[in-house]
Amino acid sequence: MSSLRLSIPLDAFDSKRFHFSSTRTFIISSPIIVSKTRVARLDTEANEAKNATNSHSSIDNESLSGGRKLKSGNSVTTGDKRGIKKDVAPKFSFRTKSNELELDEGLFVNNDVNYSALKPGLSLDHYNAILKRLESCSDTNALKFFDWMRCKRKLEGNVGAYSLILRVLARRQEWDRAEDLIKELCGSQGFQQSFQVFNTVIYVCSKKGNVKLSSKWFQLMLELGVRPNVATIGMLMGLYQKNWNVDEAELAFSHMRKFGIVCESAYSAMITIYTRLRLYGKAEEVIELMKEDRVKLNLENWLVMLNAYCQQGKMGEAESVLVSMEASGFAPNIIAYNTLITGYGKVSKMEAAQSLFHRFCDLGLKPDETTYRSMVEGWGRAGNYEEAKCYYQELQRLGYKPNSSNLFTLINLQAKYGDNEGAIKTIEDMVNVGCQYPSILGIILQAYEKVGKIDVVPYILKGSFHNHIRLNQTSFSILVMAYIKHGMVDECLAMLQEKKWRDLAFESHLYHLLICSCKESGRLHDAVKIYNHTMESNVEINLHITSTMIDIYTVMGEFGEGEKLYSKLKSSGVVLDRIGFSIVVRMYMKAGSLEEACSVLEIMDEQKDIVPDVFMFRDMLRLYQKCGLQDKLHELYYRIRKSGIHWDQEMYNCVINCCARALPLDELSRTFEEMIRCGFTPNTVTFNVLLDVYGKAKRFKKVNELFLLAKRYGVVDVISYNTIIAAYGQNRDFTNMSTAIRNMQFDGFSVSLEAYNSMLDAYGKDKQMEKFRSILKRMKKSTCETDHYTYNIMINIYGEQGWIDEVTDVLRELKESGLGPDLCSYNTLIKAYGIGGMVEEAVGLVKEMRVTGITPDKVTYTNLVTALRRNDEFLEAIKWSLWMKQMGI
Repeated sequence: MSSLRLSIPLDAFDSKRFHFSSTRTFIISSPIIVSKTRVARLDTEANEAKNATNSHSSIDNESLSGGRKLKSGNSVTTGDKRGIKKDVAPKFSFRTKSNELELDEGLFVNNDVNYSALKPGLSLDHYNAILKRLESCSDTNALKFFDWMRCKRKLEGNVGAYSLILRVLARRQEWDRAEDLIKELCGSQGFQQSFQVFNTVIYVCSKKGNVKLSSKWFQLMLELGVRPNVATIGMLMGLYQKNWNVDEAELAFSHMRKFGIVCESAYSAMITIYTRLRLYGKAEEVIELMKEDRVKLNLENWLVMLNAYCQQGKMGEAESVLVSMEASGFAPNIIAYNTLITGYGKVSKMEAAQSLFHRFCDLGLKPDETTYRSMVEGWGRAGNYEEAKCYYQELQRLGYKPNSSNLFTLINLQAKYGDNEGAIKTIEDMVNVGCQYPSILGIILQAYEKVGKIDVVPYILKGSFHNHIRLNQTSFSILVMAYIKHGMVDECLAMLQEKKWRDLAFESHLYHLLICSCKESGRLHDAVKIYNHTMESNVEINLHITSTMIDIYTVMGEFGEGEKLYSKLKSSGVVLDRIGFSIVVRMYMKAGSLEEACSVLEIMDEQKDIVPDVFMFRDMLRLYQKCGLQDKLHELYYRIRKSGIHWDQEMYNCVINCCARALPLDELSRTFEEMIRCGFTPNTVTFNVLLDVYGKAKRFKKVNELFLLAKRYGVVDVISYNTIIAAYGQNRDFTNMSTAIRNMQFDGFSVSLEAYNSMLDAYGKDKQMEKFRSILKRMKKSTCETDHYTYNIMINIYGEQGWIDEVTDVLRELKESGLGPDLCSYNTLIKAYGIGGMVEEAVGLVKEMRVTGITPDKVTYTNLVTALRRNDEFLEAIKWSLWMKQMGI
């Protein structure tokens, strides 16, 4: 009875917590029956390799026939012989049918062939023996001699020579030449197709972990009609398992079954790959295929089946596999029982795991490091801190080291159950096993964040760990960022005062991150505290920090503080970047200081290296619109066009809204049509602005098209109706105006105050006074309350008619309403009094305006001069005109 030493990697129960991937060696004393065509991944078929050479030499059969080394360094052969370690020392003999060819040392000079000493009539075996020696000591000379053999026609059907030289080319990674040689050999007359040459290159590629090349050689092998052997499949599947290449593994596995090859290790590899990828259904399909193909299961097959079921938590099936495995003659195995314990832990059946653990002695097994680690993980998953702690302590008592997963589990339990002293001890263990401080800190923060106890962290970071944090800027930044994230600004400031490292650039960046974190979470006052600390720390003024603080003060409405920081930046000589200018402009816009905002833009334009982005362009458009700078808007529009920036939906809406009155109608239409063509949706404001512009331009056909389009998009509102009603009213198109009013009511909108004002103005200016009075009555019956605009329209219309009594009544009503006359009201009254011949009252209104604090404008004085001239008060009119010139009005 032989003993076979196996190296068995098991798939991890949990990729984050458990690793069974470390190799464990076991001695199996039970006999393993292996038929000629049924071998494990680690077995070879020496006889098959010999037969493939067709009476030629059998050169290094273990590689040419696809034999693979064990991880322990031994090779495995069939039969009852124990695998022996390959002798890697150069041998200057060549075997043929168990006889050795002795080579004359005179044939070699300095690891090369003495070609002059080669005698005619040497056999092919002699030439191959010479090539073998050169292959073992000099790749270059081996290639040279191979070419010489070609010239001497010694390569026809010489599989051994090709195999040797392919080994050389594989070492040199000359894959193109290797492929040419293989095709050359396969195309030669009388060549018996063999897996040998392919196994040679596949072996080298698999050792190097090169999946792509290994798959390429396998594909070429199939294309040339060469039948793989079990070693071919074993090498490929082992490589695919190592790299989790499921597609390639499935292809190789399907060809294995197609050719009727049974490779036990291939089934194991396929199950392991599927299990790792959590494709448990497919893993179970492979298990069924093993039964269908009548595979004689080895230990590895049993273990991967057991692992596949435990990974899914199918503990009933797993227990059945274990029973069957032992019934097949396999002794109780520590890996199998550890896997079962892990499975119980996965489904929180820790009573079963505990029971199995206590049976180890009865089974003749001794719990090892993995056993205790699995018990810690299982109890941790079940949330039982006391049991997990007990097994953890036993693990340490026996001299085993916990893995990172055990420590992670324990610190989570200690955070949950408030064992601060235990947490301090666990942190020390983490340091002792070599965990990096930043990783430990990340685990601690994650654990305590999860249970909402982040405020406990300052109390468990003691001793050397605390000193490390103060000295190491990476760990320091992780901790203070966590404090800020959870609103612990006082703890953060305390740490900032204790830090022992000095890196100005990193420090400035950290302060900026802290301030931005406070800003994003809405804790603006905390951001101010941190900024004040930077001032106390004498940190140099930083553009990014200062710009962010200006933005924060803007949000808080403390524009004075923001302006102080801007002045500080300017006086320090720091040049603002695009973001800085954008923030300052928005600050002034929000504060209502539009002139200062424009001056900032002028400063920005002087710096040629600053190119506004889409957000800055939109701010500029809105600013110039608020300031009424139509020339600036016209210029900016074409600047944006030339800038090459990408126009999105918001950009189109902003440009049209702001530039509608600054652009020619044709250009405005082109921009709108371009927006629609690009698939963007105009918003309500955009449609209303365009309706107003086209309405005032009397392009009513375009107004109708736009209004219908707006209805199609569903963005029509009451302002849309007000706009077209005003447009029709200004054009005296009473029919369409009335139709618009009816449609407005039909669509569910009440007639608005603006619509009434438009109708009053239209009918009044057309001197349809009956209609005017009718509209006024309807308006008073509705819920609409009159505004300054309504009173001013009434004053203007009655004044134009010369109805001074009605004007007086309206003025009295205006004062009684609590609104009182505004600038427009006074201007309209002066005009009405001029028409009515009440010159003294008109002059009195100017004095009244000054008393009430309303500053007369150019329209006021123009109306007054006109009233004086209308009533033949030419001298007085001249005086007021001269006064206007002197005042520059």
